[in-house]
Amino acid sequence: MNFVFIDYLVFGGYCCLIIGVGLWVSREKEGHVKDTNDYFLASKSLPWWAIGASLIAANISAEQFIGMSGSGFRLGLAIATYEWMAAITLLLVAWLFLPIYLKKGIFTMPQFLEVRFDARVRTVLAVFWLLVYVFINLTSVLYLGALALEGIMGVSLVWGVISLAAFAALYSVYGGLKAVAWTDVIQVIFLVGGGLLTTFLALNAYSDGAGVMAGFSKLLANVGERFNMILFKGELIYTDDAGQAQDAYDLLPGLSVLLGGMWIANFFYWGCNQYIIQRALAAKDLREARRGVAFAGFLKLLLPLIVVVPGIVAYAMNADITRGDEAYPWLLDQFVGPGLKGLTFAALIAAIVSSLASMMNSTSTIFTMDIYRHFFERDASERKLVAVGRVTALVSMVIAAIMAPQLASLDQVFQYIQEYTGMISPGVLAIFVMGLFWKKSTPNSALLSALLSIPLSIAMKLLTPGIPFLDRMGIVFLVSIVLIVVISRIEGKGADDPKAILLDKGFLRTDSVFAWASFAIIGITAALYAIFW
Repeated sequence: MNFVFIDYLVFGGYCCLIIGVGLWVSREKEGHVKDTNDYFLASKSLPWWAIGASLIAANISAEQFIGMSGSGFRLGLAIATYEWMAAITLLLVAWLFLPIYLKKGIFTMPQFLEVRFDARVRTVLAVFWLLVYVFINLTSVLYLGALALEGIMGVSLVWGVISLAAFAALYSVYGGLKAVAWTDVIQVIFLVGGGLLTTFLALNAYSDGAGVMAGFSKLLANVGERFNMILFKGELIYTDDAGQAQDAYDLLPGLSVLLGGMWIANFFYWGCNQYIIQRALAAKDLREARRGVAFAGFLKLLLPLIVVVPGIVAYAMNADITRGDEAYPWLLDQFVGPGLKGLTFAALIAAIVSSLASMMNSTSTIFTMDIYRHFFERDASERKLVAVGRVTALVSMVIAAIMAPQLASLDQVFQYIQEYTGMISPGVLAIFVMGLFWKKSTPNSALLSALLSIPLSIAMKLLTPGIPFLDRMGIVFLVSIVLIVVISRIEGKGADDPKAILLDKGFLRTDSVFAWASFAIIGITAALYAIFW
């Protein structure tokens, strides 16, 4: 990908802007020492638009731009179900989960589990999340980002990993969530604007210069089978990176995507995930948190146009690539002209570094507040806890950078992330759902569900390899629910647990802005599924 002077100028200006803003918002007033509330929750001062922008910036990373485009290349529009179903999930999380989280005044998801259950459940889940964030999330985002740098600029994979890790750490380690959230507002402008530009240029090129709409119409006419949202067994056979024929149904199993395991993945990610929920916990109040989440829901509806359609265009144009995850870099190289490459490249890097910064901050939050403060130094000062958080962020990034190149042998890294996160998510989600909404759930039942989530998922994978992983997630979730109910009934003999959540009468009441936004998102999502059924 050949850059000209203006491309370097645009990209360099973006880098300086992000670092400068990150360091500027991290300043403290004279005489004020940054405490844990400042560092981990941005002083609880975020307005709705910053929350929504930061949620999307944290969510959209290389795994979407590179990984989901790669899955779009192989599977078509069906992979967009992760985005469109997420829009509905966000509304439900804002309506049902956020009032309880904010009322409890928590810093972390494991902390909530101690409030509802006990310290054992908190510790087990804190360790689970630390392992997932470092060895799956941070590692995969670094790898995919470096893969993009290699394909676009010829930077070696190792140096790509090092440069991305250093960029993300440079502005986020010192400032914490405040630096991450406020720079995310800028990052979203770059990633949405630059991402749409790439899609429009690719569609225009596919139509031989006849325009974006002509390109999209030609795409529907020529590869219409790649625009089916619901895939049935044998409907879409694709060739994987190893040249083997695969049935797309094994990854996106028909109607059970809408009715089964996809909900588990979505509710776990949006409702129990530290680096997502942490933005809402930093809101000024519940109203701002809910409106911010609804704003993120609108942006989720737009994202398949940015991260899935480019992969379909690459497929339709018979892209000369050997791996699905090379589809997006190929488009940038082929169809983004001089003067615009800097902007589109900045969009990709914005998605990567914003997610890295978010994951680093949440990893440091969990380790500091749930592990260090409880097991190493209970009376640590606020200054000491912030220092531990900064060191943890750096260490987590170093570990991920060492591990990232090991993912080079994988096909469709996006699917790798979903499946191996899915080893944990069913049991954890069961704990949260039953802890939030069933008063009889006991600590021992939650602990057992947490400990058995991975063994149950592995057993399902080994014993029932023919069942798609999304369906396996749904089954493990139901088994976990049954375990919690049975054990709680035996232990509690039908009585409510002493730490049960008590819901007041106004629990479900929302303001009119959130209500109308919810109706609009539900209506648009239903229309999209009706069109592309």
